[in-house]
Amino acid sequence: MGFRAHILGAAAGGGLPQWNCGCENCRLARAGAIPAQSQSSLAVTGNGNDWAVLNASPDIRHQLTECAALHPTGLREVPLTSVLVTNGDIDHVAGLLTLREMQSFTLFATAGIHDVLAQNPIFAALNDKVVTRRTVGLGAPFRLAPGLWAELFPVPGKVPLYLEGETVETDLVGEQTVGVHLTGGGGSAFYIPGCAMLNDDLRARLHAAPLVFFDGTLWHDDEMVRAGLGDKTGKRMGHISMSGPDGSIAGFAGLKVGKKVFVHMNNTNPVLNPSSPERAEAEAAGWIIGQDGMEIAS
Repeated sequence: MGFRAHILGAAAGGGLPQWNCGCENCRLARAGAIPAQSQSSLAVTGNGNDWAVLNASPDIRHQLTECAALHPTGLREVPLTSVLVTNGDIDHVAGLLTLREMQSFTLFATAGIHDVLAQNPIFAALNDKVVTRRTVGLGAPFRLAPGLWAELFPVPGKVPLYLEGETVETDLVGEQTVGVHLTGGGGSAFYIPGCAMLNDDLRARLHAAPLVFFDGTLWHDDEMVRAGLGDKTGKRMGHISMSGPDGSIAGFAGLKVGKKVFVHMNNTNPVLNPSSPERAEAEAAGWIIGQDGMEIAS
């Protein structure tokens, strides 16, 4: 088999249900009325045998258990060959600590993200005798796994919450937030789980792409404020909303993308409810709402 992408986790940080949240979606997920979702992560392969994981979520142990293609093939032999992190957010790096059991793999990231990890001594638990840290530059294709190539590109975003200072820039373009272009096994896909806006460079890059996994954090920019769950908008958190004239649904309308899949959805996002009008609106616009365990080929 050729290129395959398996959604390990479709939700944003906190998952669905979030442990301390009593919003409607979380209540429904606890009751089994809508599907629960774990935190943001994607597994990809170019040959059906060797896999890479994009972003190591705090839920990665459960996610790897649920994905049969990533189960061990021997006592300590696993199909996982590499992990790539697209930013330093907790929901994308905390799972690295679960992968500390002296298992060989390559950890790919930009220099800026590697620096963030190096500043916290707890990540030394990934023993450098078995885990190879590879620094990747923007715009330089590299082999992510056998039969699978990747290229990183800058995406508007911000530094992780725990690195914010008094002044926060939410549309920085550089190494702190990146997207990934994947090629191999006759397929091609883009993975962008965090994005503050669709600028001209990103629109041009994604035009006519066969498959895009894209940031679906919020439906409304002020969704969490309306719900009484916080005072931050999506823009303040560095995430474009789905709806509205500046949202991703409108922004993708003329890009002629083959398959468009929302990932990294916050627990408050109404599209996580299969019977919601917002879900119907997104699907009518040609979007697939990502879900744990969903597998898609380009």
